[in-house]
Amino acid sequence: MSAKKRPEDLRSHRWLGVTDLRSFGHRSRLRQIGYDTEDWAGKPVIGIINTWSDINPCHVHLRTRAEEVKRGVLQAGGFPIELPALSLSESFVKPTTMLYRNLLAMEVEELLRSHPIDGAVLLGGCDKTTPGLLMGAISMNVPTIFMPAGPMLRGNWHGEVLGSGSDTWKYWDEKRAGKITEAQWEEIEGGIARSFGTCMTMGTAATMMAVAEALGFTLPGVSSIPAPDSNHPRAAKESGRRIVEMVWDDLKPSDILTKQSVDNAIKVHMAMAGSTNCIIHLIAIARRAGIPLEMNRFDELSREVPVIANVRPSGAYLMEDFFYAGGLRALMSQLRSVLDLSAMTVTGKSVGDNIAGAEVYKPDVIKSLNDPVSRDGATAVLTGNLAPRGCVMKPSAAEKRLHKHRGKVIAFEDYNHMAREVERDDLDVTADHVLVLKNSGPQGGPGMPEWGMLPIPKKLVKQGVRDMVRISDARMSGTSYGACILHVAPESFVGGPLAFVQTGDEIEIDIPARKIHLHVSDEELARRKVAWQKPAPRYPRGYGALFSDHIGQADDGCDFDFLSRPGQVPEPEIH
Repeated sequence: MSAKKRPEDLRSHRWLGVTDLRSFGHRSRLRQIGYDTEDWAGKPVIGIINTWSDINPCHVHLRTRAEEVKRGVLQAGGFPIELPALSLSESFVKPTTMLYRNLLAMEVEELLRSHPIDGAVLLGGCDKTTPGLLMGAISMNVPTIFMPAGPMLRGNWHGEVLGSGSDTWKYWDEKRAGKITEAQWEEIEGGIARSFGTCMTMGTAATMMAVAEALGFTLPGVSSIPAPDSNHPRAAKESGRRIVEMVWDDLKPSDILTKQSVDNAIKVHMAMAGSTNCIIHLIAIARRAGIPLEMNRFDELSREVPVIANVRPSGAYLMEDFFYAGGLRALMSQLRSVLDLSAMTVTGKSVGDNIAGAEVYKPDVIKSLNDPVSRDGATAVLTGNLAPRGCVMKPSAAEKRLHKHRGKVIAFEDYNHMAREVERDDLDVTADHVLVLKNSGPQGGPGMPEWGMLPIPKKLVKQGVRDMVRISDARMSGTSYGACILHVAPESFVGGPLAFVQTGDEIEIDIPARKIHLHVSDEELARRKVAWQKPAPRYPRGYGALFSDHIGQADDGCDFDFLSRPGQVPEPEIH
């Protein structure tokens, strides 16, 4: 591809290349740092947006990866500048990283706009980081490539392979049931996370890194490389080299993100049985590019594309095995017949070109469309009087007996209420009950925390029950499993029908029919609505108040209304 830009066409030229007083100031300050004319003159300035921090185990290696990206940028004739950004540590940030995804997106957009940046390399991978980075870069629309943090190595305990999240919930219930000891639980704690990198199950991190690749924002195959693998630093260098070429070619997010690439990403998400969180994030990503995307599109494509990645929690293996089996290129090669192979990517080539020659090396890990892991579909979108704007679940991760179910409700007003009640030995509950958690959505949580995998009541755990229907306006970790119905919209905190559910009501779900119904008359629901009192705002001031005033519901992607508006922000004046 011939270069479309000349040095004087670079965005950074306005800061560094002209002969006025202000540019003198910019250049003299670069010399103050120790750079010289040869470092920047006529070269693209590449912003490396780094979400590293000391308390983010998913990203703790990104300090090193940034240096490797810089080497690639320098090799290709660019000028690398590292810019630190908010590090959303899923393990530690409270009440939830989802509260701050949009703040990261704002920071990325403004970092790129306010500095003399010609192209960006985005370093991240933990759950909300990937969508936050992409959303900001898409809104800014300078050439951008995403370098995923990569999954950690497999866990191990007593010779058993452990998967982060999924086996945490599993063995926590075993401990609650008295089947493992405190000492064994402590051993699991020391063996479940053995290296830096993101969760190695098909959680939100692995899902969103794969989605970024399927959208066309990464080099081919990099989303599945384990973080400690030597292929990973080499991919970082290659990403640094490629972004310089992208700047000269003027290959921007708006050239890559299309309705077709979004559909490709949804199909990959379905084939991998990806996290339900992907729905919220991909809606927000698409709408930043002006591409309308509704929840029902996920349901439509779920019916077309079966699950073919045999990865926990819907399968048997982990992301390290997935990489050895051929990685995302191999999975996408199995989907050739349903993908738009002409979609453009950061390589400057099409999806079809990028997956050409890909092979599946372990057919039990990456299966075929004719022999899938599950035909039930990775995601189901249900609607009904309880969720007029929809709710979601992952059928492949739930017990089949619960795909059609009607049961009496036990309703919890908030997380603390639920946490107290499920530990009671005298709780009047059976495996047929439906657990309902309120006030855990975007405003109610606040931030829509991952509370949707409500614990099975201790009384039932001791009886051997491991799944039951649970409904909330919360999210759940992609590493979770079970018949959990999530993202009920509108949420209870703003007066959605979930707010009016009471203990003793009956709820019916029918996954094949995509229906959810609260068996309470319209007249009674209207009476309850009149009696309902809106809760006080969670935050009186600060970022939390901004969040509460502008956050969208789950079906809108939980973006801020002022960030998802159409229109291009002007370039900053330089005076």
